[in-house]
Amino acid sequence: MEDSHYYWFLLLISLAVAALLRSLLNISSPGKPSLPPGPAAVPIIGNLIWLRKPLSELESVLRTLHAKHGPAVTIRIGGRPAIYVADRTLAHQALIQSGAVFASRPPAPPISFVTGSNQHSINAAPYGPTWRLLRRNLTSEILHPSRVRSYSNARDWTLRILKTRLLESGSAQPVRAMDQFQYAMFCLLVFMCFGDKLDENQISEIERVERQMLLNIRRFNALNFWPRLGRIFLRNRWSEFLRLRQEQEDVLLPLIRARKDLKERRPNRQIPDDYVIAYVDTLFDLELPEEKRKMTKPEMMTLCSEFLIGGTDTTSTALQWIMENLVKHPEIQNKVLDEMKSLINDTRQGEIREEDLSKLPYLKAVVLEGLRRHPSGHFVLSYAVTEEEEEAELGGYAVPKKGHGVGDGLGSESVGGTDVV
Repeated sequence: MEDSHYYWFLLLISLAVAALLRSLLNISSPGKPSLPPGPAAVPIIGNLIWLRKPLSELESVLRTLHAKHGPAVTIRIGGRPAIYVADRTLAHQALIQSGAVFASRPPAPPISFVTGSNQHSINAAPYGPTWRLLRRNLTSEILHPSRVRSYSNARDWTLRILKTRLLESGSAQPVRAMDQFQYAMFCLLVFMCFGDKLDENQISEIERVERQMLLNIRRFNALNFWPRLGRIFLRNRWSEFLRLRQEQEDVLLPLIRARKDLKERRPNRQIPDDYVIAYVDTLFDLELPEEKRKMTKPEMMTLCSEFLIGGTDTTSTALQWIMENLVKHPEIQNKVLDEMKSLINDTRQGEIREEDLSKLPYLKAVVLEGLRRHPSGHFVLSYAVTEEEEEAELGGYAVPKKGHGVGDGLGSESVGGTDVV
C-alpha cells in the first residue's frame, strides 16, 4: 500500500506536465533508429505497468513483453529507459562483436550509489582506469591459478564443514542440500576475503547482514523513483535501508581493520604460520588512478561484500542444479560414481585429491553441462554505451548514450543443442 500511494502521487504530478513535455521533447528524429518497442510510458514515472506489477515480477513481465514486441524491448523504470535483449544473436552482437562499445555501466541509482560506494566496485564501476584496476587486482591477485592453489587447506577445511553439516542433518529428515552448499561456500569465501578461519557465530553474523541486504534490495529499489520524494513518503523504508547498511559496516569493518593491523605487523614477523594473502590484503595498497588516492574502508567493504555475494549463490545454485540432474538421471550418476571408484582403486589413497580432478573427464563434462543448461542468473549485469561513443545501434535499434543500459535476459530463449553427457 505504501508503494501504491507513492506511485499514484507521482502519476498525478507527471500527468499534469506530460502535455508540456510531449511538446518539448523530440523523441526521435527522421532517418535515425528509434528505441526498441515497449509498453506505454508516462514521462518521469516510466511504464504504467509498474503501478500494478511490482519490480519483483520483472522476469514474468519480460516474458510477456518479448512475446508481444520481439527479442528487444524498452522498459522505463523511472525516467531512464533500459533495453532488454532475449535473443542470442543480439546478445552476441552486443557483448562480443560490439563489446568495446557496450563496455561501460549506466549511472548508479541512489540505492546502488550507496551500496556500491559511488560505483567503486567491479560490477558497478564505469569502463575506465578504475574498473580496469579493480578487475585486474581480483583476477591476478586472487583468481590466478597459483593463488587459488594457496587456498587448498581452506578448501579442505570447507569440505570438512560440509560433510559434518550433512551428517548432522540426520537420516530421519530430508536434507536441505542447498542450505549446506551455501553455508560451505560462504565459509570458503569469508576465508579468501579476510584470511582467517572465523568461528561459526562470526560467519553466521556476516552471512546474516549480507543476506538481509540482498533479500531486501528489490524493496529498496522503490526509493530510486524520485529519490527526494521517496525519502519523505517512504521514510521508514529509507531508514531501514540505512540501518541495514550500518549493520554491514558494523560487522565487516572490524574485520578489515584487524587485517590491516596484521598486515602492518608483517615486517616484524609477528604473523601466524598459516598466513595467506586474502582479498582484503590486496586492497590496502591500491591507488585509484582517476582520484589519485587510496581506497577508503567503506569502499573496501563494498568490494568485500561484492566478493562474498557474487561467489556464494552462483556456486551453490550451480551445485544444486547439478545434484538435481544426477538424481533425475541415475544412469549419469552411476557413470560418475564408476569413474570415481576406478580412480580411487588406481591411486589406492581412499580419497580423491585436488590434483586428481584432471583424471575425471566425465565428471568435468557433467559439471560443464550443468553450467550450460542452468546459468546461475537469468540476467547479466546492465551495460551502457562507453563515454567515447555518442550513440550505438543494436539490431537496427538505437541505444542512447546517457543513462541507457542494455540488459541481457538469459533463460528467455530455450537452450538449443543436444545432450553431451
